[in-house]
Amino acid sequence: MSSSLSDVYQSMPVEGTGQAPTEFDAFTFGLPAYPATRTGEEKRNQLVATAASFKELLAENAAEADRARRVPEPVIKALADAGLFKLTVPQRYGGHEADVRTIIDVAATLAESCGSTAWVVTLINTVAIGVGMLPKQAQDEVFGADPEARVAGVFSPRGESQRADGGFRVTGQWFYGSGSLHSDWVMVGFPLVDDHGETYDFGLGLIPREDYDVKDTWFVTGMRGSGSNAIVVEDAFVPDHRILPVSGAINGVFPTEFKDEALYRSAFHPAFTLVLTGAQLGMGRAALKHVVDLAGERTIANTVYTRQRDSVGFQLQIADAAALIDTAHLHVYRAATEIDEAARRGESPGYRMRARLRSDAARAATCVKDALDLLITAHGAGSFAESSPIQRIWRDSNISLRHGTLVPPASREIYGKALLGFPVDENITKLL
Repeated sequence: MSSSLSDVYQSMPVEGTGQAPTEFDAFTFGLPAYPATRTGEEKRNQLVATAASFKELLAENAAEADRARRVPEPVIKALADAGLFKLTVPQRYGGHEADVRTIIDVAATLAESCGSTAWVVTLINTVAIGVGMLPKQAQDEVFGADPEARVAGVFSPRGESQRADGGFRVTGQWFYGSGSLHSDWVMVGFPLVDDHGETYDFGLGLIPREDYDVKDTWFVTGMRGSGSNAIVVEDAFVPDHRILPVSGAINGVFPTEFKDEALYRSAFHPAFTLVLTGAQLGMGRAALKHVVDLAGERTIANTVYTRQRDSVGFQLQIADAAALIDTAHLHVYRAATEIDEAARRGESPGYRMRARLRSDAARAATCVKDALDLLITAHGAGSFAESSPIQRIWRDSNISLRHGTLVPPASREIYGKALLGFPVDENITKLL
């Protein structure tokens, strides 16, 4: 191909404009344009172009990231210098304050070369949204003190806490802290308890680097380069102003004083779930490109086909995989547009909409996984050679699909119950 997959996806013509896509060789995707608001488009395009400029650097370092179980520091520094860890930092501190759609597009572009690197960039930017939801005092302590600060986190309520004067004392271990190897702060979930130790809510608390350790626990088969190790905290004090109460956030109540900043009004759980699909989209695009590019060189064993591309069976597999990847994009971009537009209007989506947005994310990730299964079968056993990028993409996609906020069967059950009118308190999660 003469252009990257992200170029193709970003430059598809807008229906009715007569604009032609950029030139590319092997195939086109069937969508005239992905549905998206025009709000913020110029900034989005600039940030996606910046991400695309790192294609070769990330591709050259992808195998090393996988081997070392962390993104190499020169890559982290290059991305930081380009501002890609500041996608969601408030403009007040020199950040981009981009929307959810932009986070997804940047992640997808990076993931075409390295899923793990895209995952780290995504998770650090995701947690920064949570920081932007906090009071100004907390934001000043993080981004005011250091506009380049990076915050990792685990939002599951896994720790223990005890009420103290002006805050909580917190202890615990949080798996799996993607980006924790490159962070200056973490934001972790723990129960909010009263003076009698009774839990009345749970919160996300900001903890500085001197108050936590990173334990080397990330020994896995996929997303190895994300370095998603355990965050360990021992009796750290977290003041009240650094805590985001989750029950309020789920219902659109955020302690930030800057009520005009749309990003930090985004639907809490849907936004933090949907951004995880960005890397999936990019990995799907990269795998499809790889298989199509080599289809004229590879044979189909024990058949008359000396070129895969001449086989009708192969053609059908490619068509089915492309359709699944397109379907994933449609689900994700519809959901991103709805989240971003609701945030701009200052509206909090209702429970049924939140359930559907979570379902959209899980469906999209599943579509990419199914597409990869098709592509690996079509490409042949060579997919699993260590030298093949397909095997790493397949491993990374399968691990990230199983992130605790996606869980496709649970997401489907939640959405089904919402559609059938089950009371909210009879659903299987309170975190939606």
